Amino acid sequence: GPIMPKDSSKKDKKEKKEKKEKKSKKSKKESGAASGAGADAAPESIREPTIPVIVSDIAKPLAGKKLGLDVLRLVQKAALAKELKRGVKEVIKSIRKGGKGLVVLAGDIYPEDVISHIPIYCEEQGVPCVFVESKQQLGSAARTKRATSVVMVPDKGSLGSRASELLPAIKELPKM
Repeated sequence: GPIMPKDSSKKDKKEKKEKKEKKSKKSKKESGAASGAGADAAPESIREPTIPVIVSDIAKPLAGKKLGLDVLRLVQKAALAKELKRGVKEVIKSIRKGGKGLVVLAGDIYPEDVISHIPIYCEEQGVPCVFVESKQQLGSAARTKRATSVVMVPDKGSLGSRASELLPAIKELPKM
């Protein structure tokens, strides 16, 4: 192909770099405005999943619409307070160390084997657990860009009291 002079490629790189910096500054401003002062920011509304959700057979006890939204709001508050444990590894580690709280699992995880041991482990350790329909909803409530399979809301302060308010309704849900 045609040989370009060296200085033009340097110029192009510089322009690209400047554009990238402008973009990152703009996104930082937007995210800073959206998050506000951290824990004080009002939680955003939880949207219905955009794609149809296929809930697994092992997803019991599965929270209904209203209870599911309440659980997701609790997860949102815990994420804002930076108290949330996210992911299989972190949740299992927390329970193993004697951590108490509410474990929230996504009902549409495939393959099921990834999280199938968690409800049994929770039951053995006396930690309440509940399924919500969508991993996408759980991920957005947990303030992550990715879908999330499992989170744990620790039993601390106002989060613990809010979780204990939801416990009677969770315990009434049909088990396996």
